[in-house]
Amino acid sequence: MARYITITLDKRGVACRARLLDDEAPRTCKAVWDALPQSGSAYHAKYARNEVYTLVPPFAEPKPGRENPTITPIPGDVVYFGFEAWEIGNPAYGYDEDSEAHSDQGATDLAIFYGRNNLLINGDAGWVPGNVFATIEEGLAEMTAAAQDLWLRGVEGETLSFARA
Repeated sequence: MARYITITLDKRGVACRARLLDDEAPRTCKAVWDALPQSGSAYHAKYARNEVYTLVPPFAEPKPGRENPTITPIPGDVVYFGFEAWEIGNPAYGYDEDSEAHSDQGATDLAIFYGRNNLLINGDAGWVPGNVFATIEEGLAEMTAAAQDLWLRGVEGETLSFARA
């Protein structure tokens, strides 16, 4: 039986529904499902192009490792990244000092992709593969419009939340 999550840009009141890809990414789906709900400051990715994400404390123990990885996510992909502290704490990235990006434990990045031509590469680190663990099946058009609004008007005060549907 399929499992679903709801992903919400809270301040904008926009949500979408995504189906977990249990067959393609079972370890990642289990780790995320068991850790829900999760919520944190929303960011629009500089490098990837059409990505909105949040950073939360690491929650997977053990870490799921690579499964169903991509460096070219497509619209509707929901992706998990596990980062060590040294990978994202660079002050040049612009994260507030009290954000999860500066945690000694590193951070988990939960991301949605809403458009085409994404490429997961970081100028400091190179390729950044992520685990595709869900696909947005409802509300992608509304989320795309909200993500574009984030890009044009800023992310200040916005949170991205993930919950069981």
